[in-house]
Amino acid sequence: VPVVESGGGLVQTGGSLRLSCAASGSTFDDSAIGWFRQAPGKEREGVACIGTNDGRANYENSVKGRFTISRDNAKNTVYLQMNFLIPEDTAVYYCATNCQTYYTGGYLYFFNFGSWGQGTQVTVSS
Repeated sequence: VPVVESGGGLVQTGGSLRLSCAASGSTFDDSAIGWFRQAPGKEREGVACIGTNDGRANYENSVKGRFTISRDNAKNTVYLQMNFLIPEDTAVYYCATNCQTYYTGGYLYFFNFGSWGQGTQVTVSS
């Protein structure tokens, strides 16, 4: 499912942003959707995934309590509300169209078995 991300920008530490991931020309109400991010020189990492029917969400530890993922199937859009942003959150954020998580060994792993959006830059200044 083609998707388009928006909502990135430059914000100061402690600020907020809301990212949007909108399906283009299709729907993804039967898919688990997620957000990943990639900082310069680092691997892409999972941030949050949200399920389909029950809207159950999983979060990477460093964003728990600060980020909230939600979906509006009527608008074919998934959101990532990011509060209390810190410089370590600086990255390109990507929407993932088939996000799955696997918990083992005390760690939650994120996978995307679907497509990626083009990404949106989030920069948090100190």
